[in-house]
Amino acid sequence: MEGFDPAASFGPDVAAEYDDELRGDEDETVDFLARLAGGGPALELAIGTGRIALPLAERGIRVDGIELSADMVARLRDKPGGQALDVTMGDMTGVTAPALGGYRLVYLIFNTIFNILSQDGQVACFANAARHLAADGVFVVEAGVPSAWLRGRMSFVDAERVANDVVVLDVNRYDPVTQILDESHVRLSNDGVRLGPISCRLAEPSELDLMARVAGLRLVNRWDGWRGEPFSAGSARHISVYARAPSS
Repeated sequence: MEGFDPAASFGPDVAAEYDDELRGDEDETVDFLARLAGGGPALELAIGTGRIALPLAERGIRVDGIELSADMVARLRDKPGGQALDVTMGDMTGVTAPALGGYRLVYLIFNTIFNILSQDGQVACFANAARHLAADGVFVVEAGVPSAWLRGRMSFVDAERVANDVVVLDVNRYDPVTQILDESHVRLSNDGVRLGPISCRLAEPSELDLMARVAGLRLVNRWDGWRGEPFSAGSARHISVYARAPSS
């Protein structure tokens, strides 16, 4: 996207409003992850404002994090319990968290794998997750299914919200060669126009499975939702659980 800097895309303005509109499935997400974590510890890649990590830590699980944005971490620190989490600043494709090789659970959710804008980078993220796992640990990835989003469209606009005082449009352009989706959430209101740009490299579940194999992991389960809904040809997202491949 012209003029867009991915490394600066989660600055103070985004951090300040990041938790204003929750998805509504946060409780189910925490329940799912808590079951897999067992007694922990757990590591969240791109921990952000702690939307999931903090309630997971309230379950008595040690939760560490990796995060690139200092503004998102500052928002986490302002929340109750936020000072207690160990957050390593840096790129989740290579930075090392404290309990290297000892995490029962590593997780990367809310499409964040797509924020890495190259295949090499996404492969490196899988490899970094794998090296943090304990022998019996699992890596959980939640992401959308691009073919279900795009439905063959290369450029499109979706109306996300239409109200008396505000209209929010989702403006998209997809390049199938690079697999990059350039997107901007455009908010039109009496206060003016606000743009929320982001770029993502989309990958189908099958490509992520191959990345896992390169990292020495294998798919052990895949669901449509955090309550264990079956994954099907019509699923718009997937929650995939990877574990270490058995040694030959």
